[in-house]
Amino acid sequence: PELMDAWVRMLRLMGHPEEIAALAPVYEREILYRVLQGPHGWMLRDIALPDSAIARVNLAIQRIRQDFAEPIRVDDLAQLASMSVSAFHRHFKAVTALSPLQYQKRVRLLQARTLMVASAKSVTSTAFEVGYESATQF
Repeated sequence: PELMDAWVRMLRLMGHPEEIAALAPVYEREILYRVLQGPHGWMLRDIALPDSAIARVNLAIQRIRQDFAEPIRVDDLAQLASMSVSAFHRHFKAVTALSPLQYQKRVRLLQARTLMVASAKSVTSTAFEVGYESATQF
């Protein structure tokens, strides 16, 4: 309820623009405090720590998103995250609820959907563009 109250106070400022400069920073700080103290606050705090497992897994996530069309090797991602393969798998799945290869597949499918809707490309050309070696894999 406290987090929701802070959000409501922040939103009510829209009706009082003259108060935004004075009160918005206070409400923003309270919202951040409440989020960090909430049940998932530990995860957000860990992301901010450069050497935490979550931050290192995030490096691999960024690599997958950047190079989604390229083949990936879990060994390479684990090395990027400075983890053993088994530790990397465990931490990656804890963060994303997917294995690294499942995550890459999801990123590819989302990109394919975007391409097909935005540019009306064929299924075959889209499949190749997002990294599938054949349309049947798609």
